Amino acid sequence: MEGFDLLILRYLLQCFILCLFILLPSTHAQPGFLSIACCADSNYTDNNLQWIPDDGWFPDRRGCRTITRTNGYKKARVFDLESSPMCYTLTTIRDREYLVRSSFSGNTETAGPGSSFQVVVGKTVVGEVDSTVDSVVEGIFRATYEAVDFCLVQENGDVYISSLELRRVDGLGLAEGDPSRILKVVDRIDLGGSSAEIRYPEDRYDRVWKPASSPESSASANVSVHNATPTVPLEVLHTAVTKPTRLDFSHNNLDTGYFNYSIILYFLELSETVSVGKRVFDIYINNEKRVQKFDILADGSNYKEVTLSVRANGSLNFSLVKVANGFDLGPICNGYEIFQVRPWVQPVDPRDVTMMGEGKQRLLKSDQVDNWAVMRWVRYELWTFNQEIKILTENWTGNPCPNRWEGVVCGNSNDTTFKITALDLSSKGFYGPIPSNITNLTDLQYLNLSCNYFNGTIPTFLLNSSLKSVFVGCNPLLNTSFPTEGPNLVIEDNNTTCQCKSEKQGHGLAIGIATSGFILFIVLLGTVFCCRRKKLIAQGIFDEKRHPMKSDPVYNISSMDDVIIKPISKQIETFTLEYIETVTEKYKTVIGEGGFGLVYQGTLLDGEEVAVKVLSATSTQGTREFDNELNLLSAIRHENLVPLLGYCRENDQQILVYPFMSNGSLQDRLYGEAAKRKILDWPTRLSIALGAARGLMYLHTFARGCVIHRDVKSSNILLDHSMCAKVADFGFSKYAPQEGDTGISLEVRGTAGYLDPEYYSTQQLSAKSDVYSFGVVLLEIVSGREPFNIKGPRKEWSLVEWAKHFIRESKIEEIVDRNIKGLYHSEAMWRVVEVALTCTEPLSANRPCMDDIVRELEDALIIENNASEYMKSIDSLYSIGGSNRIPTAVVSKLLLSIPNSMDPSPSVPQAIAPPEPR
Repeated sequence: MEGFDLLILRYLLQCFILCLFILLPSTHAQPGFLSIACCADSNYTDNNLQWIPDDGWFPDRRGCRTITRTNGYKKARVFDLESSPMCYTLTTIRDREYLVRSSFSGNTETAGPGSSFQVVVGKTVVGEVDSTVDSVVEGIFRATYEAVDFCLVQENGDVYISSLELRRVDGLGLAEGDPSRILKVVDRIDLGGSSAEIRYPEDRYDRVWKPASSPESSASANVSVHNATPTVPLEVLHTAVTKPTRLDFSHNNLDTGYFNYSIILYFLELSETVSVGKRVFDIYINNEKRVQKFDILADGSNYKEVTLSVRANGSLNFSLVKVANGFDLGPICNGYEIFQVRPWVQPVDPRDVTMMGEGKQRLLKSDQVDNWAVMRWVRYELWTFNQEIKILTENWTGNPCPNRWEGVVCGNSNDTTFKITALDLSSKGFYGPIPSNITNLTDLQYLNLSCNYFNGTIPTFLLNSSLKSVFVGCNPLLNTSFPTEGPNLVIEDNNTTCQCKSEKQGHGLAIGIATSGFILFIVLLGTVFCCRRKKLIAQGIFDEKRHPMKSDPVYNISSMDDVIIKPISKQIETFTLEYIETVTEKYKTVIGEGGFGLVYQGTLLDGEEVAVKVLSATSTQGTREFDNELNLLSAIRHENLVPLLGYCRENDQQILVYPFMSNGSLQDRLYGEAAKRKILDWPTRLSIALGAARGLMYLHTFARGCVIHRDVKSSNILLDHSMCAKVADFGFSKYAPQEGDTGISLEVRGTAGYLDPEYYSTQQLSAKSDVYSFGVVLLEIVSGREPFNIKGPRKEWSLVEWAKHFIRESKIEEIVDRNIKGLYHSEAMWRVVEVALTCTEPLSANRPCMDDIVRELEDALIIENNASEYMKSIDSLYSIGGSNRIPTAVVSKLLLSIPNSMDPSPSVPQAIAPPEPR
């Protein structure tokens, strides 16, 4: 079979798997949303949201109660206090922003009088519940690990909960820049609104906006928002309260004691006849003037957000007061949010436990690392090589104690928290290394690993003084060189009498039926695909021998596009020209040059090294690009985007100041000047690709509107001191055209070799244009070649066309950079190459979105890292005795536990740890 046909079959297999997911019932249709109805009988839909029961966390229904309400019946779960901890483990994605909301229906049917308990997220107390009233506790936080615990801690009486909701709120920006805090929601008010609450789908983040109507002061109008993309629903912004002289808002029932609060005020001018300078007012908090002469229309937009911080004890008041002397109209406000800022305390990640001597023992004896957290990582280590084993996703969910996880035995300890004393993993058909985190189960006495396919070596259990018996028999791939046994430790191995019953046995008939159906599906789909491909070739749409693009370095087809991205609230520091000349020693050291002008190295007075970009008089870019980059970087921050430290606009000079990226650009490292070139190993290249993809995904999913970079290339991917990739140069960036926009034709920008051919021919911009350019960058990373080079044979001018030829022939070794040949895992490389192939499809509709690309690259990096650690362990094993040669027979057995490069593996989910069942 030809290589291209092999590639097609791989692609069809992935399509088949995708179709299975599509055809299976969706547990929650909203991406990033989890809605748990405690003690519900089954899945159901309400308020346009898909709700699931909490049986996956707590299958015991003896604590379920029915609550009488005027609008019908509700359920609640009352916890047996002996089943501590009362926690729901929720899967998250590291560094993503989340909203968590819980409701508690207070009633004598659920809890006795005087019951109270704390609500804890991670280890941060975010609220207290009193059984005399219904309560809702809500907070916004940035995830620091791949899971977070939502727990209820008893104070008096019974503990109960009615519902729990988790919402991924990427781009909201409230907690993204500071992982050390959690924002407890105090109030979220829709001023001038009706009697109905506003939430999903009007609010895409499913925030709940409470109405606060005042008939004598309310106003409403369906006006459009200009030069801004608010995160607030238009249904909230289209109503407001306004008065001739002042508006006052009071909150007098706040928590006792001094807390920091954050207030966000939302303003949309509802009258299109109002002009700049007609509605001007001051903003006071607790009688202190915080904003002077505020004008909504001052910066060319009719929408503004104002964020203010204050420290208060028990009460909070803020006022909007009209400025006298010639201003016509009184203040207006459309809505506001109040957050109490609490420090974010997260339990220690078991992977971060110090692994040396007494330091490890002290940590393991503390309450920072609990058995529940350790077992999550044991499950993840097993799942990495064993996605198909059902107990990991169907049984090993929620709290492992008491005795809810198959094979896990728990016992009480003196501090009333459950400890895991026995772990039976026998006869499950597990592959891969023995999970290293088992050594962190400090109360474990019995461990049975027999009748599996574990490989590598047995971890050292000496630091675990409680472990008494370990059974490892019937693991044919496991190294039998045991570590020295402790005084009470017995390691038993009996490979001669193996009669094991694996979970993988007994399913032959089902697998045969599924395989037959799958083959039939592939044949039918392959026939359709081939017919379609021939038709596209005949129509001239699909051409494997397209001519290379022109050699012009930068494309710029002019149009009437003058859209400027406006900042809302974030501030960038302003530098004087004298200060810039001082920090650069009067522009002494040039470190780069681009269309904007020269870039100089400098050092701020606080010692920070910076890159100073100065607009030259002959620049191909100009004031508009300067303003565009300044305004965009004032509104966004992400670890994979180069941040803007400050700017200077003085004496006709236009200067931007950034942190200095000590490792230069990706282009420099791959094939730049000899002095800058550096061999990058494959894991580093993968990490750089993933970082750049995350930066672009953030732009494309930015809450105020999709931002398209328009000049993605390897020279615009910079590397800091730790080789972290950061996307740079936003002078050409634009908001994506919105649905309903007419007559928009953005000027074509891009660089030869990276430019999307569909964008070039139609002048219609979309986020898929960035995807095409990023696909070219991926091919650069794999091959170490320039995207466009006319010095070689004509068929090699275009990197995309040259690489596609070999990829379709399944000869990726022909395009891999010689510096990394033989130093990569083939499955990881294939995933990257296939992503690059789909990214550079001629038709944008056939290209993936950046979030799909990020997931694929995350999968590739996990596979590569696991393979690297795996081979290190094998190398160390067979290097004993002075020989580094691994016997061929052993290699063939060991490779069973590593995914085959030609067998598509199940996709790793967005969270690093396997997801809880939905």
